[in-house]
Amino acid sequence: MVDIREVPEADIDRALELAYLVFHDRPEKEARERHHALLARCDRIGAYDGDVLVGFMAAHDFRLSVPGADLPCPGLTFVCVAPTHRRRGVLTALMTRMMHRAADSGRPIAALWASEAAIYGRFGYGGATTGATVEIDSTRPLALRIDPDRRPLRLVDPEDAVDVIGPFHEAARAGRPGRPSRSPERWREEWLTEQDEEDEELSPPRIIVLGDPGEPVAGYVIYRTKPEDAGGAARTPGLVRVDELEADTPAVAAALWECVAALDLTGKVSAWGRPADDPLLHFAADRDQVRVTAQFPALWLRLVDVGAALTARSWAAPVELVLEVHDARLPDNAGRFRLKAGPHGATYDHADGAADLALDVRELAACYLGGTRVADLVAAGLVQEHTPGAADALDAALHTPVLPHTSDEF
Repeated sequence: MVDIREVPEADIDRALELAYLVFHDRPEKEARERHHALLARCDRIGAYDGDVLVGFMAAHDFRLSVPGADLPCPGLTFVCVAPTHRRRGVLTALMTRMMHRAADSGRPIAALWASEAAIYGRFGYGGATTGATVEIDSTRPLALRIDPDRRPLRLVDPEDAVDVIGPFHEAARAGRPGRPSRSPERWREEWLTEQDEEDEELSPPRIIVLGDPGEPVAGYVIYRTKPEDAGGAARTPGLVRVDELEADTPAVAAALWECVAALDLTGKVSAWGRPADDPLLHFAADRDQVRVTAQFPALWLRLVDVGAALTARSWAAPVELVLEVHDARLPDNAGRFRLKAGPHGATYDHADGAADLALDVRELAACYLGGTRVADLVAAGLVQEHTPGAADALDAALHTPVLPHTSDEF
């Protein structure tokens, strides 16, 4: 029998050793120090077998942009169970404790980035955003269908980047659901580190902003480069890895993409974790030059308090339906509820009538940010539509002008 309890700061190194064991990792001293500092700022829960730490889970203190609101949202990370204690309910106990803590503290949603996607659906998490990897053949100039913004571009020192681009990022975050907040520490330790933790051949981060000097930033790009590799059987051109690109207009985005695609001694731009509705995919003149090479589930969302989550977000169209919600982990969410929502707000109350839609909390989480259509889940057999048209009505109400998206892997 394991004991689930707080992990004191004195046990952070033990938690890291457990995580490195489980994830087959052995980071260098600098990365380990960053991990220690990160966990010192997190909420930490452990599973102890006597005095031995056999399971661990931490949670960032995030806020997450949702349609029309910004909600407190623990971001789960470093979830691990010792190989000696797998399949003994340790992960279930950790997850249950964390979800109850979130609900009790008024945090209606929780999020994670799944290293093993098959695991977290069992705990009510649904894939709420999609990421795409976009590659540009930059051996020739980037062909565009729109005119780029010709205001000045300038480099920003990484030491100054948080102050320069942080406010722009925060404003952009509010305009697209699914994006976690970033503390100054997270900016410095996750986005602007001198050496990339996963690829030491990459350069330090470079930051280019667009806008007239003295005026507000209109957009920025964070990128790293890797030199050409002439060894082996085939030459590999120099790489530009775009970590983030934000712009307030398509013309600004076009200017930033044009800039990174024109960097000397490079022949390929790779941007991981772009939104599926990235405007680049429309204003690129040659889709053989700009290709989506992968798509994947990104942010996984859990509705910890379904009623609080639904009534906190905004709604694009009026809807009134009875939802029959199943939640095997948090029984307070389960039952039949009448959702009455529209542009002026929402109510969510227990109902006695027949259900229009029946669905698991996992599917409701997947649809919550507007990135998954309820009608598609009906077609997949995952949601039961008892009243014809109910799924379409809920989809119209959940609609967002842009798809939810985040590139904040945690």
